[in-house]
Amino acid sequence: MRFPTYKFERKKYLEGFTRVAGCDEVGIGPLAGPVVAATVILDPQSIGLKRSKSKWWYRVRDSKTTSEQEREQLVEFIRDHSLDFAIGVVSHETIDKINIQQAAMLAMRQSLENLKKLPDFLFVDGLHKIHDLNLSQAAVVDGDAKILSIAAASIVAKVARDKILAKLHELYPKFGFVQHKGYPTQAHKAAIRKYGLTPVHRKSFAFVQQYL
Repeated sequence: MRFPTYKFERKKYLEGFTRVAGCDEVGIGPLAGPVVAATVILDPQSIGLKRSKSKWWYRVRDSKTTSEQEREQLVEFIRDHSLDFAIGVVSHETIDKINIQQAAMLAMRQSLENLKKLPDFLFVDGLHKIHDLNLSQAAVVDGDAKILSIAAASIVAKVARDKILAKLHELYPKFGFVQHKGYPTQAHKAAIRKYGLTPVHRKSFAFVQQYL
């Protein structure tokens, strides 16, 4: 299992930056629900040079490699050791209007703008920087596996989105949103075939379009 490090952020602090953040999104692949992003500014004073089991950040990594129970624990550590963090949520309606890639970028921008104070350097997971943003950035492919702040953001975003899907499960219990979180599992597809679509399904997605 690959664990991210804090060396990228530490290098930026040594270059003179004062608030270094990581940003990531979750929810590009699901057939239903919003896309959610988070931006996290970890407290550099709380992170040592070496990883050990006694450190709060020892298990922080890409949210896709964590269990739901572990994420719930890690998100509390992240919140307690962050200078600031925020989320952005872009609805399924907006996804259908502007496409999922643009919606993901919008969610990341929203999470950044929802911070109490903007960072002066931002690591963004993926291929693309956030457009029209007046601060230094670096886009990092697989950043959630390399950069601790991005990994932390992925966990915060994942926990936030899972809570949204749990609420959608209460509205549409036949669809099993609390289990698959809207992703195109066999169980989710079978529910669509049996019951049709809910108002929160993404109408621009190919599988969903078959049942409109």
